[in-house]
Amino acid sequence: MSQRLHLVFGGELIDPQSTEFRDTDDIHIVGIFPNYQTAYNAWKSEAQRTVDSAHTRYFIAHLHRLRDEETEISPTEELGS
Repeated sequence: MSQRLHLVFGGELIDPQSTEFRDTDDIHIVGIFPNYQTAYNAWKSEAQRTVDSAHTRYFIAHLHRLRDEETEISPTEELGS
């Protein structure tokens, strides 16, 4: 079974209705987690901590979906060609 890593990150958005960060240098990297449940717990903690800031939002990125060694070419490689 392959490892399914998840990245939790967030920061201040330009508009709360979008996903564009105000300043990418200020993105808060919470961490990389070995499974969805621990990533979700970290995401929830950060989201609750910043609940009073309407422009701050956190995300979970499924790193295992970026590169699947079982397929001939991953969707991210197709984007670069």
